Amino acid sequence: MEGNGNHELENVLAKRKINDGIEEEEGGDEKDAKRQNGVGSTVASHYNNLKEGGLESRKESRIFFMRNFNNWIKSMLMQEYVSKLEAKGLRGLKVLDLGCGKGGDLLKWQKSRVSHVTGLDIAETSIEQCHERFKKMNERRNQNSFSGEFYAADCTKVRTRDLYSNPDMEFDIVSCQFAFHYCFESLPQAECMLKNISENLKVGGFFIGTTPCAYEIMSRLQKAGGSSFGNSVYNISFPEDMVAKPPLFGAQYNFHLEGVVDCPEFLVYLPLLEKLATKFGLLLVGKERFGNYFNKKKNHESSLNLLRRMSALEPYPSRSLLADREQYAFAEKCLSEDVKMVGTLSRDEWEALNIYTVFAFKKMNEPQ
Repeated sequence: MEGNGNHELENVLAKRKINDGIEEEEGGDEKDAKRQNGVGSTVASHYNNLKEGGLESRKESRIFFMRNFNNWIKSMLMQEYVSKLEAKGLRGLKVLDLGCGKGGDLLKWQKSRVSHVTGLDIAETSIEQCHERFKKMNERRNQNSFSGEFYAADCTKVRTRDLYSNPDMEFDIVSCQFAFHYCFESLPQAECMLKNISENLKVGGFFIGTTPCAYEIMSRLQKAGGSSFGNSVYNISFPEDMVAKPPLFGAQYNFHLEGVVDCPEFLVYLPLLEKLATKFGLLLVGKERFGNYFNKKKNHESSLNLLRRMSALEPYPSRSLLADREQYAFAEKCLSEDVKMVGTLSRDEWEALNIYTVFAFKKMNEPQ
């Protein structure tokens, strides 16, 4: 579990009580009108227009290794909670993937030997590409192939169960990777998302995900002394009226990640998420910042082998470094007569990925 030494967000929020913040969000015609519009169409348009590049194209990316590293983190998280369920004797697990995008995690689920994946995403083009990727996987007739169905929907505004071919299907794992923060646009959207998660999940099942850490974002914003901060690979900027006192819901900022993301997101205040989740029978059972999670997992032989296979770290030294040599000072210190090369990431990439947190909730009971 992560330490609790970072209190910047509580200070920025002027020590408001979570219950008071929830009450502030409830009701009001003006807020209802804003919720109907929201940023959903902007987000969907961004991802619909994002070009799908092949492997060679991705290799040209400034954040090629960072993207692979993020995929490794997701693989570790998926394997961890699949293993927890399999340790109970469960097999043929069913997965609900919220914000599945173009299907980048399908191969990870296949390697985890699940029996079914239902994927949803707000971007129609992404769902079309996801379905095409799934069909090509099945054409290979892999022994670990699974059934799947995919739908375009805003999971923060609609009941997902109404879309399935079998509305009574229950899932062992619900996964939401790098997308959960969109539901914190408003309290009704956050509750809709959590209701979708809970009513699809079996008691004893897990909801796992990755999301930016609100504490870290606000800490960096305060240190920057303005309304934005970042480096050569990422930038986060806030409207001026959000800097001093961001609301518990709808704390919007614009996130830019080189060649991948450039759209609005929302702060997810984890204590608030934890409290809301209990209403839906979900108990927080784990959270770790990416750096801590990496340090915990990297020493297992299978995890280390996967790091290598996924090219999740950049070789140093190399003739073709993706950043200036000064960004690899820590890697340089690791070299010796016996160690001629190490795997690492540039300073700017480490800084960008350490904004993120992995989390896991367990469904303890059906909501009353």
